[in-house]
Amino acid sequence: MLVFIDESGDPGLKMNSGSSRFFTIALVVFEDYDEATNCDRRIELLKKELSWSDNSEFHFKKNSLRVRDSFFKAVMPYNFFYYGIVINKDPNKLYGEGFKNKSSFYKYACSLVFENAKDKLSKSIVVIDKNGNNEFRNQLAKYLRRKMNIDKKKIRKVKMQKSESNNLLQLVDYVAGAINRSIVNSRKDSQVFRKMLSRKEMYVQVWPKKE
Repeated sequence: MLVFIDESGDPGLKMNSGSSRFFTIALVVFEDYDEATNCDRRIELLKKELSWSDNSEFHFKKNSLRVRDSFFKAVMPYNFFYYGIVINKDPNKLYGEGFKNKSSFYKYACSLVFENAKDKLSKSIVVIDKNGNNEFRNQLAKYLRRKMNIDKKKIRKVKMQKSESNNLLQLVDYVAGAINRSIVNSRKDSQVFRKMLSRKEMYVQVWPKKE
């Protein structure tokens, strides 16, 4: 079992200084290794179809509507599912010292989405984007193993890889982006990509609930 994790938005709490109102984490799960490999190859092929270079990276926030549409249509035939957590960072809704620290906040958000997915996880290999602070990523890996392996071994291994060289990390970036867009944006097209993914969605929690 392969699990990929990424986020959309940021864990900062200074909304007046540019931090996002909502922070989203997505978890994409492939139960079958061969299925993950085939999906990876299809994403690589899509780059060629778009006349992109081999080292190009799909990124939901940066790509055009046309590219997003092509990406989701390309990956939909493959067997994966996803979970999501969307944190409403309204300071009037979040309490506790832990929310004032970005690292603690990020780990807590990760623990929520893994908790929601734990019944589906077994001896999984979790892949996290290597970009960012290595010490924090290592702390996150230890935290998740400790949190999730209390009764049964839900997480066998945590790996750090760079998103530019891992197409399935680019997939979870797209899923996180689609979830976040559906919550944050009120435009008519804000639901389009999440609707495309609807049969892959297991559960997306908004916490605390959006009013």
